[in-house]
Amino acid sequence: MSRWCAFSTPDDPAGQVRAVGGHPVSVTGRYALGLLDGPGIAEGPFTVGELTAIGEVTLFNAAQLRAPLGTDAPPDCPDGELLLHCYARFGLDGIAAADGMFALAIVDRGDLVLIRDHVGTRTLFHARAGKGWAASTSLRALRRCPTLRTGLHLPAVRSFLTFAYLPGTETLLRGIHEVLPGRCVRLQGDGTMTEETYWEPIEVEDNRTAAEHALELRELLQDAVARRLPAGEPVGVLLSGGIDSSLVTALAAKLHDQRVRSYSISFGGTTPNELAYSGLVATHCNTDHRVLTVPGETVASRLAETVSLLDCPVGDPLTVPNLLLAEAVAAEGIRVVLNGEGGDPVFGGPKNLPMLIFELSRDDPSPDARALAYLDSYRKCYSDLPVLLSPDVLTALADAPPLTDLLSPYLSQGRMTSLLNQLLHTNLRTKGAHHILTKVERLTAASGLEGRAPLFDRAVIDHAFRVPGRFKLAGTSEKWILKQAVRDLLPATIVDRPKSGMRVPVQQWLSGPLRELGHDLLLGSSARARGLFRADTIRSWLRGDGALLPRQGGKLWLVLSLELWLRSFEVGP
Repeated sequence: MSRWCAFSTPDDPAGQVRAVGGHPVSVTGRYALGLLDGPGIAEGPFTVGELTAIGEVTLFNAAQLRAPLGTDAPPDCPDGELLLHCYARFGLDGIAAADGMFALAIVDRGDLVLIRDHVGTRTLFHARAGKGWAASTSLRALRRCPTLRTGLHLPAVRSFLTFAYLPGTETLLRGIHEVLPGRCVRLQGDGTMTEETYWEPIEVEDNRTAAEHALELRELLQDAVARRLPAGEPVGVLLSGGIDSSLVTALAAKLHDQRVRSYSISFGGTTPNELAYSGLVATHCNTDHRVLTVPGETVASRLAETVSLLDCPVGDPLTVPNLLLAEAVAAEGIRVVLNGEGGDPVFGGPKNLPMLIFELSRDDPSPDARALAYLDSYRKCYSDLPVLLSPDVLTALADAPPLTDLLSPYLSQGRMTSLLNQLLHTNLRTKGAHHILTKVERLTAASGLEGRAPLFDRAVIDHAFRVPGRFKLAGTSEKWILKQAVRDLLPATIVDRPKSGMRVPVQQWLSGPLRELGHDLLLGSSARARGLFRADTIRSWLRGDGALLPRQGGKLWLVLSLELWLRSFEVGP
C-alpha cells in the first residue's frame, strides 16, 4: 500500500524522492516519479510512447475504455496504465470518458501534468519547490521536500474555522495547493502553471415527467452500484438508516453475488440514534449486520492519530468513529466498502431550504449577499472570528481575499441558472470534494479498504442536473426524485421519514473523556506560541459560558481538530 510523489529539481530529482522516504523507480528527463510508504494504492510508473505516469487509479468502466483503444492497451494492464493510454490517444477527452477514482501525474514533453478525478475522490497537491516542481497525493510527503519552503497559511485557518474543511485550492501550508476535481493542471519547466477543466456538471432543461426521470435515475443507480461491487469478493456497506445509505444497501444486496455485510455505529448510553432504522433496513435486505459501539474514551484515545491521517483537517466529530468502523470492516477480510455519501449534495438535502427562504426574503441586491448567507448557514465559527482569532492574526488577514470568493463562482448566474442547482453545484464542488469524499478515502485507505460512493457517480450527477428543481425539492420534501426512484426497494418508513442525521455526543466527550486534553492542548504552551486564538474566548467556551447556545461543543471540536493537525504536521507560529 503506497502513495506517490513526483519531484523536479535542476540537480537531483531522484534524491528529492528518496529524501521524503520514497523509493524512486523512474527518472524521466528532469522528473523523478516514486512510490511512498503509506496508505494508498499507487502504482507505476507506466510508459506509453513518450509519456510516463504514476498514479492512484481505480476505474469502474475499464471495459468501455479499452474498446476504442484496440490492441494498444494490453488486456491485463493495470488501471493506471489504461488511463494513460486514454490520455495518449484522446487527450483530456479520454480522461473525461473515464469513470473512477484517480490522481494521476504524467510527464509530458518536459511538463508535469496533474489530473484529478471528476468528483475529487482522490487528492492531489503541488508546490513550487526551489527552481522545480513537487507533487504528491500526500501533503505530509510533499511538505518534507527539502527544497520546499513553507509555513502556516493564515487565510486557510480562517476558511477552516468557517467551513470545517478547506473548500478550494488552498491548504494550511503556504505555497502548497490542491488540484480541483475535474481539472488538469500543467506545471511547466519555466515555472508557469496552466489549468484546464475537462468535466463540470451542466444544467440541462429536460421536461420529461417525474416518472420518466425516476425510471432513468433508477437504472443509473443500479449501474453505479453494480460497477462498484467487487465480483467474487465480500462487500461491506456503511448503513446509517437514512435514505442514501439504505438505497445503496438495498441495491448492493440485490445485485451482488454474495451476501452483503452492513455496518452501523452506536455511541451507547442514551444518545439518540438511528439503530432501529438501520436494523430495519438490514433485516429487509437480508444483510449480515454488525453494530460497532464507540465509547467516548476510545474517541479521546484515537483522536490525535485520526486527525494526523488527514491531509487537511475536517471538523467532523465522526472522524474517529469512521476510522474505527473501517478497521472493523477490514478485520473481516473485506477490501471494498460502499457508502451512501452524495445524496445531499447531489439531490438536494439539508441547508437548501434555509437558503431558498433567504432568497425569498432578502432585501440586499448585492452579488455577495447570497454567498454571505451561505457562510452563515454553516453555523461553525464564521460569526465568532472577530473574538476567536487573536488581534495579530486579524491584522494579518485584513487584506486577505474575502471568503465569499470561494463561493461566488458557483452561486452566481452562469453555468447554473436555477438557485437550487447553484446550491447543489456549490455543495458538490466544495463540501463533496473537500470534506465528504476525501475524509472517506483517507480513513478507509488507512485500514487497507477502498471506500466507494455510488451516489457520487458521474452519470448520476449529470442526471441530477437534468432533473427539474421541483422534482428534487418537492415543497419541503427533500431528495424527492431520489426517493421515488427506489421506493419499491425499501420500507415506506425509511423512504418517507425526514432526515434526522446521526446525533454525535460531542458535548459529552468534551466535558468528559476529552476535557483535560482539550484544556491542555488549547491553552498550552504550543497553542500560545502559535498565537492563533484569543485565550479568553477559548476559556469561556471551555467553561461553557452561554451554554444555552448548543453550538459551543461543535466550535470547540473544530478548534481542537485544527490544533491537533498543526501539531501532527509540526506547524509552528
